[in-house]
Amino acid sequence: MRALAFYDEVLRMPHRAEIKRELRDENDIFYLLCFSEMLGLPNPVSYYTLELYPEMVEEFHDWHLRMGMEKSPIDGIRCC
Repeated sequence: MRALAFYDEVLRMPHRAEIKRELRDENDIFYLLCFSEMLGLPNPVSYYTLELYPEMVEEFHDWHLRMGMEKSPIDGIRCC
């Protein structure tokens, strides 16, 4: 069992930065989907994403800075 875990870790090591970047990109796309209606884009799943907003507001500031927006594009969320 330990040998298998070690083998798995050895295979992941050179790709750690790439995996981290891919996870961050997926997270950014998810944020865009969830906040798209507030940005003026139609969101067909907005009813299902409403429950996630309180959790996502905490990380919203980092997200909009990564997307190149200096200030929050949404009036209802004041993070800057």
